[in-house]
Amino acid sequence: MRSSVLLAALATAAPILANPVVKRDATTNGGTGSTFRDDPQGYMSGFRDPRITTSAGNKAICIEGMIDVAASASNYKINLEEPTRKSDVVELVVEAFQTNSTAKQQYVGAATPISGTYGIYSQLCFPRSTDSINSTTVQFLNHGAGFDRSYWNVAPGYSYVDFAAAQGYTTFLFDRLGTGLSDHPDPLQVVQYGIQVEIAHQLIRKLRAGAISKHAFTSVVAVGHSFGSIQLTGITSTYPHDVDALVLTGFTADPSGMPFAFAGWSLTPASISDPVLFGNLSGGYTTSASIEADQFFFFRAPSFDQAVLNLARRARQTLAVGELLGIPALGVSSSFTGPVDFVIGANDLPNCFGNCVLPYDKVAAAKEKLYPAASNGSDSYLAPDTGHGLNFHYTAEKAYEHIHDFIRKNGF
Repeated sequence: MRSSVLLAALATAAPILANPVVKRDATTNGGTGSTFRDDPQGYMSGFRDPRITTSAGNKAICIEGMIDVAASASNYKINLEEPTRKSDVVELVVEAFQTNSTAKQQYVGAATPISGTYGIYSQLCFPRSTDSINSTTVQFLNHGAGFDRSYWNVAPGYSYVDFAAAQGYTTFLFDRLGTGLSDHPDPLQVVQYGIQVEIAHQLIRKLRAGAISKHAFTSVVAVGHSFGSIQLTGITSTYPHDVDALVLTGFTADPSGMPFAFAGWSLTPASISDPVLFGNLSGGYTTSASIEADQFFFFRAPSFDQAVLNLARRARQTLAVGELLGIPALGVSSSFTGPVDFVIGANDLPNCFGNCVLPYDKVAAAKEKLYPAASNGSDSYLAPDTGHGLNFHYTAEKAYEHIHDFIRKNGF
């Protein structure tokens, strides 16, 4: 029954996405008092080749396009040839996750400075409704590995962007470097944790300065998923004043389930897995081998719709080898004093080995370990019968409700 309802909703949304209708937005531009309807060109400032779209459920009006981001970081020299065969990636994953692995010592070399200007495909989505719009706060959404920004806007009834817009919040979402429509530089030497953190930092600075859409946001609530959450811990550790509140989904400080989860995810060179989608990418960009692999890593039955799994498979993206090898040990964000919300599926496989409360509460442990100075407004939520891909489950909107209660109770 849920499948037929979802498919009908998707069919209804298709013509809306093809022919968006611009409605009045109460968020004002550049201190002039103009609205989106009054000055659409002004709101497109900061984007290259911008266009107007809507969210999956038509609750948000979005400006999307490329944003050029200048960033510098300390990456690592990866001493490895790019994979050319499926077996190359299999062996790399085995070596990376085996007991007493020496893969990092073998393949990850000295710190290497890197800098450049990167095209980051982004969306800024304003609520369609003019009722109770929060024009001072933006939610900064950072997706995880295996997907792009569409993770936050899956389908009607599963869209975080829609839910936030209905609550009056503007959202900013983007394809991380090496995914989606963003630039795809060298997947070993360039696309790594360090440069991803610096790009996110620069995007947040642009949002605060009014360099995107000529609207300066005074408060930033960062929401991450999985690898995107890991990157946000880097933001709060290095730039503790970048964000005012933090929501970490699909993330704990316990990596014990990672080897098992990655074994089932069955990474392979993306260009071999799907030459139509990824044929232009080099072998250092990997993706999952099958829809069954995606289900294994991200989903938990019976709490999902097969139509959403099919949609997730079509929306799959890449993980660069440099990201796989170059993730540092999690740092303690001792200087971040804002509120932190940990939100995770109770049966998250990579972060909890399928059970987030046994043999101990992994969410509570992560907060104590990583955010010792977080404010008393901090919170957590376990989505019942839910796997790693929180937004793909029937429980998604309950999790979104919790997150927005957390945001509101902390004054944003």
